[in-house]
Amino acid sequence: MKNKIKFLKNIKAILIATNNSGKFIEIKSLLPQHIKFLSPKEFNLQEPEESGRDFKSNALIKAAYCSSKTKLISIADDSGLEIDVLDGMPGIYSARWAGDKKDFRVGIKKIYSELRVKKFNKIKARFVCALAIFFPCGFSKVVEGYVYGSISLFPKGNNGFGYDPIFIPNNYTKTFGEMSYTLKERLSHRNEAFKKIKKFFKY
Repeated sequence: MKNKIKFLKNIKAILIATNNSGKFIEIKSLLPQHIKFLSPKEFNLQEPEESGRDFKSNALIKAAYCSSKTKLISIADDSGLEIDVLDGMPGIYSARWAGDKKDFRVGIKKIYSELRVKKFNKIKARFVCALAIFFPCGFSKVVEGYVYGSISLFPKGNNGFGYDPIFIPNNYTKTFGEMSYTLKERLSHRNEAFKKIKKFFKY
């Protein structure tokens, strides 16, 4: 472990294993800026099929795949929105609810359509992020971060991406879509996950 951490202190490049520009920017912003960050697109790589049964499995699948193809240290996330009254859905299917074109307006409409048949006072939900780091030697680490909140009565705000316009974190009145990038980043599930993995990036 110590040798791997020492190696990370001196690396020059990491592949962020996502072709989602929003996720790429958020993950990059959490990492030391002296490192060069690459995306799968620069290697003509498509993301592998997410065949895992949970967020951790899917994050590891993506990180391992991209690392094996590029021989670089790879970091990947798998994240999604879990809604209590929908039994945790869309969960790991959050991106798939947005359709083949990853149009999250479609996913948001589907969520509200599902919620119409439920009776509720406050729609509790949480964002989940599993963050995986994978070394070419085969060593890996996967952690999870969470942010709890509720679903807004209708979409609000144009900031962020994905389901940000419908998620209100606890103790706030604005959705992620209405918040500044800086505030959302501080509160986010991705940041919570990074806190558990940042020891690899001390320098």
